Amino acid sequence: MTNLTFEKALADLEQIVAKLEKGGISLNESLALFEKGVKMARFLRGELDKAERKVEILLKDDKGNLKAEAFDAADAGGTGEDGGTG
Repeated sequence: MTNLTFEKALADLEQIVAKLEKGGISLNESLALFEKGVKMARFLRGELDKAERKVEILLKDDKGNLKAEAFDAADAGGTGEDGGTG
């Protein structure tokens, strides 16, 4: 899985799930798709774990302790109902 991005892996996994849900394919093809889907899911989980570790590093205070803060979607760079930036 060289040069695989999170977005590409997610799109591939969605296609695999759709094919498996639709049915009408042989057992061997189903197993091959399932195997590929498991690999994609593991890759995605790994990428999410890496991102989580990066976020934790960024949230550490000057003493190295994690500082938990509540997440507010309105403050996350989206535009609020008033058209402002947060």
